[in-house]
Amino acid sequence: MANHLFDAIRAAAPSEAAFIETAEGRSWTYGEMIAFSGRLAGALRQLGVLPGERMAVQVEKSPEALMLYLACLRVGAVYLPLNTAYTLAELDYFLGDATPRLVVVDPTQGESVAGMAKACGGTVATMDAAGGGSLLALAAGLEADFVDAERGPDDLAAILYTSGTTGRSKGAMLTHDNLLSNALALRDHWRFTGADRLIHALPIFHTHGLFVASNVTLLSGASMFFLPRFDAGEALRLMERATVLMGVPTFYVRLLQHPGLTREATAHMRLFVSGSAPLLAETHRSFSDRTGHAILERYGMTETNMNTSNPYDGDRVAGTVGFPLPGVLLRVADPQTGKSLPDGETGMIEVKGPNVFKGYWRMPEKTAAEFRMDGFFITGDLGKIDERGYVHIVGRGKDLVISGGYNIYPKEVEMEIDAMPGVVESAVIGVPHPDFGEGVTAVVVRAAGAALDEPAVLAALQNRLARYKQPKRVLFVEDLPRNTMGKVQKNVLRETYADIYKG
Repeated sequence: MANHLFDAIRAAAPSEAAFIETAEGRSWTYGEMIAFSGRLAGALRQLGVLPGERMAVQVEKSPEALMLYLACLRVGAVYLPLNTAYTLAELDYFLGDATPRLVVVDPTQGESVAGMAKACGGTVATMDAAGGGSLLALAAGLEADFVDAERGPDDLAAILYTSGTTGRSKGAMLTHDNLLSNALALRDHWRFTGADRLIHALPIFHTHGLFVASNVTLLSGASMFFLPRFDAGEALRLMERATVLMGVPTFYVRLLQHPGLTREATAHMRLFVSGSAPLLAETHRSFSDRTGHAILERYGMTETNMNTSNPYDGDRVAGTVGFPLPGVLLRVADPQTGKSLPDGETGMIEVKGPNVFKGYWRMPEKTAAEFRMDGFFITGDLGKIDERGYVHIVGRGKDLVISGGYNIYPKEVEMEIDAMPGVVESAVIGVPHPDFGEGVTAVVVRAAGAALDEPAVLAALQNRLARYKQPKRVLFVEDLPRNTMGKVQKNVLRETYADIYKG
């Protein structure tokens, strides 16, 4: 039976080829990965997971967690990765919206989540980062020879929740061919082969770490050092045996702060990739000066995977995201009319191709509103194409904040702050931050006589929002700036506080 994405993964490397090595020295070959994911797929089937049903996963990063994603593909279910920083209140929304058949969480969370899962018609299994938990115990007693469910190119492989500026998160529906076509395009564009070894220090609940880093590695028959998180010293130690690093701008800022970053230390590396947030031109230049390597910046989003990339050969231009990937059509259009604009003019970036998602889960009206009649997806990002064809991202039509590679929509943070006693209203913005790309910043109007201060607001948000969504600063003003229609002018706030994280 054909399984569109996993069949391609299975064919990418011989069974004896190295696949994963951890910092603790644990390792798997491709053959061991296929066997282990087969046992996990058997466990999922025993737990009642059927093709087309959703499986939500909120567990710490581990090789077993990555192979659970592969098992989900093999059983024909739809993978729903959730940020490990999400609170129970946030988790409740995602489970209620996606109604997964199975929810996999850390053993410490099993009892807390069981009621939520039952309420949406599902059950709970557990998995920890050390290879324990009820799911792995069940899988251990099963045969490795699993018959994969039949899945075609247009069948759903995953739902990833993405941020907007209003309402709640939306579930982007990604098909088997969305993921396969994009990973193959990146593999070829970035010259990945079975000889490559990736330093994988990204989270795997996010497009970058799961679908870019992991899928490209798998479909190349390459191997990876699988790290729980990024540590500059550890990354530098591994570079003498690795060939590629994929990271967010914060990784490169941290490396530049490390005295061990030299041309000699990076001599064995062939490629450094950055994405998920804008890379400062200064970081690009400094890294090139220290190492002789030009960081390759690319541009993508949850709904489309990767759209563009700076060239492998040729100029990797700082401050740009390169050219559309093979098979991807990209245009800059007038935001109101959708009419294409000439090169050099700024407008809305729109894309079309096999990488573009199927739509938003259970949101047909929202899906229809985000696509043009000719099938182009409206990204919400403002940009331009220069005379050489390089794409520049110059801003966002939405007030999305990208901090440390994570998307945060201000409305969710504002709702929590506005509910606090002593708050009249708030506005949340992103302003330049040397480590995170953008720092989440709250501007608050206090009620008359209220004694509310910055520590109090931050303390109140601690258990309400994931840590990466919590403001780095809370500032107080008499009034928020507004235009003649009464809309808060966040652009004015961004200009006013542009320098608060400098120095």
